[in-house]
This record gives sequence, structure tokens and C-alpha cells, in this order.
Amino acid sequence: MQTKMNYLIILLTTIFMVGCTNVEDVSTTEEKTDSQEVTGTDTNDNSAKEETTTTVDEEPVEEEPVAEETSTETNDDLFPGYELIEVDGGDLSGYREPNVVVDIGFGDREYWAFTNEYGQLIRVIADEIIVQDDSTEPVLSSGRYYSDEAKVPGVESDVLDEGHIIADSLGGVSNAYNITPQESTLNRHGDQAYMEDAIRKAGGVTNFEAIITYPDTETQIPSSYQYTYTLMGEEVVDTFDNVNPDEVNESLGLTDSEPSDSTSTSSDTSGDISSVDTNGNGQVTIKEAEDAGYSMPIMSDHWLYPYMRDNDNDGMVGE
Repeated sequence: MQTKMNYLIILLTTIFMVGCTNVEDVSTTEEKTDSQEVTGTDTNDNSAKEETTTTVDEEPVEEEPVAEETSTETNDDLFPGYELIEVDGGDLSGYREPNVVVDIGFGDREYWAFTNEYGQLIRVIADEIIVQDDSTEPVLSSGRYYSDEAKVPGVESDVLDEGHIIADSLGGVSNAYNITPQESTLNRHGDQAYMEDAIRKAGGVTNFEAIITYPDTETQIPSSYQYTYTLMGEEVVDTFDNVNPDEVNESLGLTDSEPSDSTSTSSDTSGDISSVDTNGNGQVTIKEAEDAGYSMPIMSDHWLYPYMRDNDNDGMVGE
């Protein structure tokens, strides 16, 4: 009996111990499972964050290229009220379009000529007048860029020249937007010729402006000219009428007596050029003529004239 009781106690003790062990195992297993679930959740969250970060890095925002600055200045801004057109520098037509502006500078020069509603040439401007360079430019033996000038109505007159507002020697072209019928003496020997010579000798000028006026709206023959420009730092204003200056001076009693030195205006048709042409090249320079005792200018009726170069073809050398 005692032995059975002992077996019963041992059996109960064994069952009790096995039950406790199972409970601990279950508890441990649940704790591990909970821990694993938490860890799994954190891992998923981190992965999501990493994926989000990676997505941002893989698709960076591209910088848009900086647009180049372009000029918004138009022809209307430069010349309001005028249409900018192109005309060949050697165009002989005497017709002008109304209310237009044309570049009358030879080569890269920018000389701007303006017409009014009647097609009259009324204004010419240039920031800088660049003197002709016959060593680099296609200049004819006459000293001109073109063999002839535009036939503006009026130039057919015996007393009017095809007068350049800006001479060939100063870089002007020969179309109708740079030509006006100008009194011959004024153009060749008067204020127009003096002004052009002064600009050539100065090597050019700046802030150039020519204003041309007319007696009415029908004619293309100007009544007067006004030139304003800066020469060697000084502003110069030349104003003169489109008339023969010799006749005006004579009417005013201002005509000088004939010069006593006839060598400068002599009409002799013969002479010994070898005494003047010191280098023997058949061409007489202004310096050679002056060294030989001849005063300037040499006119077209002087015997030396055929041996000298008249760059502006105005019948006068060394003016």
C-alpha cells in the first residue's frame, strides 16, 4: 500500500513538472514569435523608407538650360516711323521710297539716310565717319566706289552735280539715298568741298548729321543743307544754301581779286613734268607739286592736273 502511494506521488509530481515545462516552452515560443513579428514590421518600414529615398535619388530634377539673351530691339525701336529697306550702293535709279531708312555706308559702315512722305532725302546720320581706304577697299582709279551716281531728278541740269551727302572719299555709296542735285561750284569748290576736305584731313569725325531742306514738296532739288559733326573734339555746324557761292560773293561785293601767283590756276597745257615728278613714276603728288613751287589747289585746267590724282573727281586736287 505504501508502495502504491509512492508511485502515485511520483506520477503526480512527474505530470506537474511536465505541465510546467510545456507552459514555459509555450511562453518562450510566444515571446520569440512576438519579437520576430515586431522585428519584421520594423524591417518592412525601413525598406519602405529606403525605397522612397531611392526613388527620389534615381529621378533627380534636371536643371533647365539657361536661355541665351536675345535682343528684343526691332527696326521700329531703332527708327520709329520709318521702314528699313536695303538698296544696292550702285543703284542708278533716282527714285526714293517715302518714309524709309537706308544704310548708305560702303562696306561695314553704318550711315543712315531718311526720306519723308514725299520721297525727299531729309536726313543722314552716322555715329562715325570712316574715311575711304583705297589700300583695302575696291576703289576705282577715279577714287570712287562706283563708276556713276544715281540720276535723281534735277541732276540733268548743266549747273547741278550729282552731289553726295557723304562723299566717296568718306565712305558713302552712290544710290539715290545719298545723292541730291547740288550746285556744281558749291559741290566742287564751295562749302561742300571744304567740309569734305576738313573731314578727310582729320581722319574722320563722329556724331555726324546732315539736314536737307527743300523749297516745296514737289522738287528733289534742296534749297539748303546743314551739317553737324564732332571734329577733333569740337562740334562744328556748317550751314549753306544750294547756290553758286561765287555769284553770291560777287553780289555781296566779297569777291577777292585774282591771285598774283598764276601758277596755281594757270591754263598752260605744257610743262616739264620731270622737274616736278621727282621719283620719275609719271604721277605727281601734292607734296611734289608744292615742293616745285605750285600752290594748292590744282584745278582741272592746270597742266599738272592730268598727272595728279583727283580722289573725289571734283576737278580739284589738294583742296
